[in-house]
Amino acid sequence: MFERFTEKARRVVFFARYEASNYGRPYIETEHLLLGLLREDREFVARFLGQTKFDSEIRTEIESRIERGEPFATSVEVPLSTDSKEVLNLAATEAERLHHRHIGTEHLLLGLLGVEGSLAAQILHGRGLRLAEIRGQLLTRAAQIEQLAQIWRKEADSASVQTQPRNAALSRLQEFLGGFKRHNSEELLPFFAKNAHFVDASGKAWDRKEIGNHFETLFILYAKKNATYTIETIQDTRDTVVAIVLWKNAVLASMERVWMHRMSVVLVPEGEDWAIVLVQVTPVRPS
Repeated sequence: MFERFTEKARRVVFFARYEASNYGRPYIETEHLLLGLLREDREFVARFLGQTKFDSEIRTEIESRIERGEPFATSVEVPLSTDSKEVLNLAATEAERLHHRHIGTEHLLLGLLGVEGSLAAQILHGRGLRLAEIRGQLLTRAAQIEQLAQIWRKEADSASVQTQPRNAALSRLQEFLGGFKRHNSEELLPFFAKNAHFVDASGKAWDRKEIGNHFETLFILYAKKNATYTIETIQDTRDTVVAIVLWKNAVLASMERVWMHRMSVVLVPEGEDWAIVLVQVTPVRPS
């Protein structure tokens, strides 16, 4: 069931299982998934609920509406309730609607909102979250990123491939890729153009402000001591350089799956230098 789930989405289910055992419940209910989501990706939920103490408020509300049992060890198997299974099924549907290969925390939130009458949906609805509105925001963001990606693909495909890539752009790219182990976010963020976007392995898009706020989280994999990269291909046009970079050992423990990452990087001239306008990461299974 969890083969398409991202690392973060799997941890949501893990935390939900912990919450169920902590409250002594025989099933993982939607409220446990909601608490797991708040534990794993509070910043994402905060985009819709605002920067308040909503996580503690939601927990208090849940505790006032459920019957607590005797806590038991997390090693005890706890099955998903019917509503929770529906949440995961809806999350998969929402991922397909957004044309995302993987199921992430954003899709789990949509799934929670989609199970009408569940405790999680009631709590989220009570705080003003609506399925159609959040889906629309995510669709808009996905469309913007796809439009940007189509532009650079079209430019790269229509232009002749040069024998030698632009030395300045290649130097800038290698400085950026090699900088993960040597520099901090303040030193690496200037490599991005003002209108830059980053699309992570789950298909979630981040604008430049969000990249700055979450830089260490987004790029921690590539700063690992044994993480290495190879520039597979470079396509060079008059004003665009597209590089495909394969990262090895840039992984976290992800249940029983191990992934390499293929990173597409688009650079354009900015002033007297080159700047990154798009980074898109795709997880790949090692051959």
